[in-house]
Amino acid sequence: MGGHLVTVATCNLNQWILDWEGNLARIIESIHIAKAAGARLRVGPELEITGYSALDHFHELDVFSHSLEMLSILLQDKSTHGILLDIGMPILHRNLRYNCRVICLDGKILLIRPKMWLANDGNYREMRHFTPWMRPRETEMFHLPKMLAEIQGETHVLFGDAVISTPETAFGAETCEELFTPKAPHIDMALDGVEIITNSSGSHFTLRKLDTRLQLIMEATRKSGGVYLYANQQGCDGERLYFDGCAMIIVNGDIVAQGSQFSLKDVEVVTATVDLEEVRSYRAAISRGLQAATSDAKYQRIQTPFELAPEDDDADIDKRPTLPIQPRIHPVEEEIALSGGCYLWDYLRRSGTAGYLVPLSGGIDSCATAVIVYSMCRIVMDAVNEGNKQVIEDVKRLCQYSQGVLPKTPKALCNQIFTTIYMGMKKQSSRDTRQRAKDLAEAIGSYHVNLDIDDVYEAQKKLVVDTVNFAPRFKVEGGTVQENLTLQCLQARIRMVTAYEFGQILPTARGRPGGGSLLVLGSANVGESLRGYLTKYDCSSADINPIGSIDKADLKRFIAWAETNFDLPCLHEFLTAVPTAELEPITENYVQSDEADMGMTYEELTTFGRLRKLNKLGPFAMFQRLVHDWSIDRKRVEGDTAPYYTPAQVAEKVKRFFHFYAINRHKMTTLTPALHCNDYSPDDNRFDLRPFLYPPFWKSWSFKRIDMELEKIEKRRASKAK
Repeated sequence: MGGHLVTVATCNLNQWILDWEGNLARIIESIHIAKAAGARLRVGPELEITGYSALDHFHELDVFSHSLEMLSILLQDKSTHGILLDIGMPILHRNLRYNCRVICLDGKILLIRPKMWLANDGNYREMRHFTPWMRPRETEMFHLPKMLAEIQGETHVLFGDAVISTPETAFGAETCEELFTPKAPHIDMALDGVEIITNSSGSHFTLRKLDTRLQLIMEATRKSGGVYLYANQQGCDGERLYFDGCAMIIVNGDIVAQGSQFSLKDVEVVTATVDLEEVRSYRAAISRGLQAATSDAKYQRIQTPFELAPEDDDADIDKRPTLPIQPRIHPVEEEIALSGGCYLWDYLRRSGTAGYLVPLSGGIDSCATAVIVYSMCRIVMDAVNEGNKQVIEDVKRLCQYSQGVLPKTPKALCNQIFTTIYMGMKKQSSRDTRQRAKDLAEAIGSYHVNLDIDDVYEAQKKLVVDTVNFAPRFKVEGGTVQENLTLQCLQARIRMVTAYEFGQILPTARGRPGGGSLLVLGSANVGESLRGYLTKYDCSSADINPIGSIDKADLKRFIAWAETNFDLPCLHEFLTAVPTAELEPITENYVQSDEADMGMTYEELTTFGRLRKLNKLGPFAMFQRLVHDWSIDRKRVEGDTAPYYTPAQVAEKVKRFFHFYAINRHKMTTLTPALHCNDYSPDDNRFDLRPFLYPPFWKSWSFKRIDMELEKIEKRRASKAK
């Protein structure tokens, strides 16, 4: 029969695409930690040997051969023996590429389990790189390459959908997306008596996503009973995604162990001791038993004498089942601070550059970017104080101004690796925005540059005057719309060039040994990108944008939170300031306003963005939805914060949005890569794949249908009014 107390381990690993030896070292370290905790089973993240985001590198045969070489090293390392291992890697089998779990024990492969249901939505492109295993509960033989055959002592191992049977229990594996499918593999496995199920994930962060993920994972065993081990990557592995860890162990729907969602630890192992008798008792329901008895979903069991629960452990009264805990979920403001901070640190340390530079405008968007960098510095200094060896090593390499001496505070670190620059114009820039930028820089400790670009602007403007004998003027000076746009875009693009110029030379100018360059951060929020309210190749063009898929409302929440939690009282001024690009001259009667320029509020932009992407609504369907949601005739209900508009106003707003979306779509093709935080991001490069040359929407059939529907609605309203 065997024992019934099993210690199991799962983990968060901060892998890096194609960092073969580094990835292997982190895998081995996690195995050592799991063994030291007494675990008999260890599961790791999806594709942990390669890193999840290798993308089209999965078309290269090198990736498959190097993966097998890393597996060979792992199997021969006797320090990894004595524990069942669930390892993630790509496998080439009969000329087909599979995303696989390799189940190993004591240097031998027990099973290669290919992923059956591939993730192919949103940021995921697995069908581009892999073939799904389309034969549930079937297996065949995999021919081992010579280097593995010599270790195995055999030429073939089982390949397919099977489970592992130990003397006292059985465990099976599912991979990431399979959990989220309507008929997940764990359902049939549980009905066939499998008591422990592993899930190896490459699940990325989005705001407010963790609660949904937790509910799905807990539900996996709440209905079916069992022990569920969830592993995930954590950090930036080379793409615009942040993998948010949160490795956990669940028993019968209750979380008994949960890892961090955001952390600078390269390896974090989560362990728990579980009682198999609790699973058996939980599954005693008659209805469940009838379904199990009549199920024809029977799995091939691969037998091993290795005990997950040695009977002698039952006599150890110091060993007891881990008690359930409450799930830990961060509020959205903390999610922004922690995800952005951890992502930027990974990006910085792995890029080999000297730090970051942010152009500060005195507005809330660039302020938010700067505060996220400050959050990064706070997270890093916390890790330094905790003795994180990898972080300490990275900080010493970056802090060249102090010859590798560790800074003592987040502000001191900020001064060494972060530059803010305010690029003003004497007529356009107000004293308020210049002062806000200066105050913020002083509060967070960044190295601050305050300059004016008037001379460069006038020289570039003079080029037009001298060449075509025409002097463009701003709108407030009597100029046309085209002249006004030309002069605004000229300033904006000068700022982009200036930011990169200072980013390349400042480390050398400040006397940093070895010089180096700074990565330029962008500050265009998701709404402005969606609407196209930015200049192509202005300061929205940067190396990376930490707020590019965050809306204005969430940024305001974050800044209000940081004002208190980071003790930055100067942030209050940013919250109360009117958003303005300051690209037109300020007069007694005119100050440029973002929302006035756009013809819609930031809240409305968020609504348009969500309906367009998440609800998959085109112009006509969006009008049909919003004419009800925003109806001026609807009853006032507590908690309803939607605007009140007439049907004609709704029609005008929807048309305006789609018109500007269409004519500005080309800007998305050059959009700075942004940390992915929202599922309605307009990122053209990976996430939101659409054309960038549209027919005029104002002539479109969609707009004509809106007009027809509007006419019907207005007739009905008029008849009701009578």
